[in-house]
Amino acid sequence: MAKTADVYFKVDPWKVIEEGFDPAYSRVSESVFSLANESMGVRGCFDEGGTVDSLRGAYTNGVYDIEPIGKSYRGIIDKTHFMIPSAEWLMTEIVVDGEKLDLGRVQFRDFRRELDMRAGTLTRALIWRTASGKELRLTFLRFLDMEHRERAYQRVTLEALNFSGAVKYSTGLSFDVTHEGYGKCYWQPPRIETEKGCLMMQARTLRSHQEVFAGALVNLPDSAEICTEEKTARLCAALQLEQGKPLSVDKRAVILFDGQTREALWQNGLQALDDSRKTSLDTALRAQRKYWDAYWRTADIEIEAAGEDAAAEQQGIRFCSFQLAQTYNGGSMRHNIGAKGLTGEVYNGHAFWDTEAGCLPFYLFTNPAAARDLLLFRFNTLPQALERAQMLDCQGACYPIATLNGQEACSLWQHASLQLQPSTAVAYGIWHYVQVTGDEEFLWNYGAEMLLQIARFLVSRVEKGGRTGKYGFFGVMGPDEFHMMVNNNAYTNYMGMRTLLYAADALRQMRVKKPIAYAALADKTALTDTELAQWQSIADQMYIPMDETGLIEQHDDYFNLPHTDIHAIPMSHFPLYDHWSYDRIYRSDMIKQPDVLMMLYLCNSSFSAQVKRVNYEFYEPRTIHESSLSPAIHSVLAAELDKMEEAIRFFGFATRLDLDNYNRNTREGLHITSIALAWINIVYGFAGLRSDGKQLRFAPRLPKRWKKLTFSILYRGRVIRVCMDGEETGFVLTQGEPLALQVYDQTYTLTEEEQFISRLQ
Repeated sequence: MAKTADVYFKVDPWKVIEEGFDPAYSRVSESVFSLANESMGVRGCFDEGGTVDSLRGAYTNGVYDIEPIGKSYRGIIDKTHFMIPSAEWLMTEIVVDGEKLDLGRVQFRDFRRELDMRAGTLTRALIWRTASGKELRLTFLRFLDMEHRERAYQRVTLEALNFSGAVKYSTGLSFDVTHEGYGKCYWQPPRIETEKGCLMMQARTLRSHQEVFAGALVNLPDSAEICTEEKTARLCAALQLEQGKPLSVDKRAVILFDGQTREALWQNGLQALDDSRKTSLDTALRAQRKYWDAYWRTADIEIEAAGEDAAAEQQGIRFCSFQLAQTYNGGSMRHNIGAKGLTGEVYNGHAFWDTEAGCLPFYLFTNPAAARDLLLFRFNTLPQALERAQMLDCQGACYPIATLNGQEACSLWQHASLQLQPSTAVAYGIWHYVQVTGDEEFLWNYGAEMLLQIARFLVSRVEKGGRTGKYGFFGVMGPDEFHMMVNNNAYTNYMGMRTLLYAADALRQMRVKKPIAYAALADKTALTDTELAQWQSIADQMYIPMDETGLIEQHDDYFNLPHTDIHAIPMSHFPLYDHWSYDRIYRSDMIKQPDVLMMLYLCNSSFSAQVKRVNYEFYEPRTIHESSLSPAIHSVLAAELDKMEEAIRFFGFATRLDLDNYNRNTREGLHITSIALAWINIVYGFAGLRSDGKQLRFAPRLPKRWKKLTFSILYRGRVIRVCMDGEETGFVLTQGEPLALQVYDQTYTLTEEEQFISRLQ
């Protein structure tokens, strides 16, 4: 692995801590200290703003705007949509003797910032020494309500250390926010109303015509002055501080985006704001702690080990679990999981195929209702996928490579037109969801139609090769993304084959089990038995480029490409997209992220240990891990192949990709897929879970430096507690009916009353 950690934050099992402030690391810290509750998110930017380099971002999930691109060739989009900054609710100004708090200009000491993962809070403390010699201790607290997801809270505590006197304090709301990439504000002038201690605003986006209500309740004195501008409203007051006596200003904010507009949204917003009056910040904080206590009781992964590396890994996996719970927890099927979540504007808030391939397992085994909602997002955007296929001169449904609303948003034709993995990943996600949950009603009501239309798209895109005489996909880009317009990409061909087989099998089952529903679907889509037979025939004749040793060629002529020694690339060249020309990246055998290895992970039970080993050993030295998908997949396969030193090294990379800024781009936002795959790394990697067979299988392998690993999973109404140590593994059914599962090659029946122990092999 060519990359190294850039260690900055303190290691703590339950917190992320920054002691002292380095302005050069400002944006990295902002990403790491991001908060979210699925409905909204906010980067860890300073409440008071200032001249320190910053991406000041507060986001509302699902809110986007549109920019025209201009007409190009057929199949290339002529407009794109992207997440925009939403209502700014943290804005705070503190002035002492005419000097404004700005950490880029003032003197300060004892700076400390903490993300508390047990409480879901972010705090920042410092002592500001003014030019006039006054010292003021400032403590900033913020959190986003995990149950009332339209609510956000801020508390600023001021304590005069060596004086008594007045401090000017201002707090407000604003839609005067700029999207950094496009350099402009996408909000029309809002409706603004105010009253004592209360600000209310509602604004509409320029082109998507979505509307957001923002309100704030602030406990400033009644004498506070109200100031309004075109897109901003403020409350300003002179606070009288007594030396040594802390004074707190609490703000309770409401940011509401419920799909309504105009007066309907305004009234809903007023009601939400009025409801929030009944809950003080302290009451909300206690509820917040209670929420996270309950979450950690079932979702915590405990690593017991000695040494700094193990402590960093414990912090890392908890950070990943915390951010996943913040990003998505099934609150709305209108949302999906953006590649950066709600932590930054790179990738424009778009969801990719990573959701089904990388994020879905976490929800399948911790929150299956949320997993279902993720797939319902794809069902609800099926009409847009049908339109996209037509744009590409194909039939059926082509799911977009990047989207917020179901439409293709990627303007790079080589990604938007050549990558078929979003469609096969949706099909895989449907299969995996039904496989794990047993929810066949979802399959009949929603999944079958998606599978049918995805299969039609693949059939309209597949062709017979002139040399092989077999079917394959030509002019494509696989998951690797460092090789474009290739033929017979192994991942694309194999997952296309699996999709066609599953679609045909699912619809045949539906015809038997749900004949009325099947007849209605067949009538709606003009489906025939001949079509199902065609899918089967194409799948049976799909070309998979594997030699006699089991080595799979990534795509036609891959083995003939010039070799790049990835370990010879200087760290200063990362991320490569910023330092290497686009065409330079494409003309070698260097791999961005696992391609062949990805299909060996997703369809693990279908490949022998020999096939996994020969492909891992060939492709691992060629993979540069420029994608957050990459390290954890390597770790899972390395653990399976008993390459434990490599497995634990990749695990550290995966869990701390952002905390230690491995790719030198954490400043742009967190890598949510890497965060999800870190959980997979534990459960599928070291515990050896496999969920693609007839029953759950485990093959535990504990890294030598760990003494114990403990976690729980939810499976069909059962809670299974797994506890691994250096000698044995215990499985305890803490809730639910008896369950048969396989450990190594032996099947056990697990009951609530019993625990069985399996010796590590």
